[in-house]
Amino acid sequence: MMKFFLVFASIIFGSQSAGTIFSFAPDMSKARHAASELKALFDREPEIDSWSEDGAPVPEMEGTIEFRDVHFRYPTRPEQPVLRGLDLVVKPGQYVALVGPSGCGKSTTISKLNPWPMREHNQLTNTGLIERFYNPLAGGVYVDGREISTLNINQYRNHLALVSQEPTLYQGTIRENILLGGDRDDITDDEITAACKSANIYEFIQSLPDGFQTLCGSKGTLLSGGQKQRIAIARALIRNPKILLLDEATSALDSESEKVVQQALDTAAKGRTTVSVAHRLSTIRNADRIYVFDGGRIAESGNHSELMAKRGKYYELVNLQSLGKNN
Repeated sequence: MMKFFLVFASIIFGSQSAGTIFSFAPDMSKARHAASELKALFDREPEIDSWSEDGAPVPEMEGTIEFRDVHFRYPTRPEQPVLRGLDLVVKPGQYVALVGPSGCGKSTTISKLNPWPMREHNQLTNTGLIERFYNPLAGGVYVDGREISTLNINQYRNHLALVSQEPTLYQGTIRENILLGGDRDDITDDEITAACKSANIYEFIQSLPDGFQTLCGSKGTLLSGGQKQRIAIARALIRNPKILLLDEATSALDSESEKVVQQALDTAAKGRTTVSVAHRLSTIRNADRIYVFDGGRIAESGNHSELMAKRGKYYELVNLQSLGKNN
């Protein structure tokens, strides 16, 4: 009888233990799949190595940007051309705006939001060619007459700064978020102050009880959209970039915030080569040159007055936004 109870207890407790272990079987399968994806990620060799020391040094930069017959398709959508022979020139210190309907290739030229594939849509989000997160399939992107693939990638990117549509702020203070834009460790308080004044955010920061030590909250949740955008502009300016890239920098703001941020952007653009992607055409009416994209090519170019006189695609876009009556 004793042996019976021993066997019975062993079977009961063994079954309970086995049931507990097998309840984790789905998690073990997920863990195995996750581990295989991590291994594939670690084994991946990028075509463009951000840590490479190769390439010509870029100690100084004038800021001339040139696209020469650039063709480009995203690797996950090889059947869909994005740029089809793009030619454009941006001179040093010039404010150039890129406009056109969605999907015409504007943001592909400048902004980098996410270089990784979005599997649920089987596509990539906007990825910049100027910043060299991808190489064009044909043609070339030139800065100061040199093809950017021949330059040291880190030194080259040190001369660039991007202000995107949705600024990313991190948990920490305003000062810490601004310093994240710097490429050196000896940034002074005077430089931070100058960047904030250019970004039209200094007076607001000074009005806060903790000043630069004010916490932003996770993803900047303790600040408004306009305040976050101006802090992002200050973060871009702290590195004193020669080329400033603006990707829909005011499109997510209300009218009042847009006006304040636009003033900051106008100040930030002075003395720099600035390339701006815009849907709200009211923000780029004073641009030195406007390029109108259509199907991955330049359909029209000129300043606001010249393009309005042509009564072409830009004229149509302006009238769609009810700006024509203000000309």
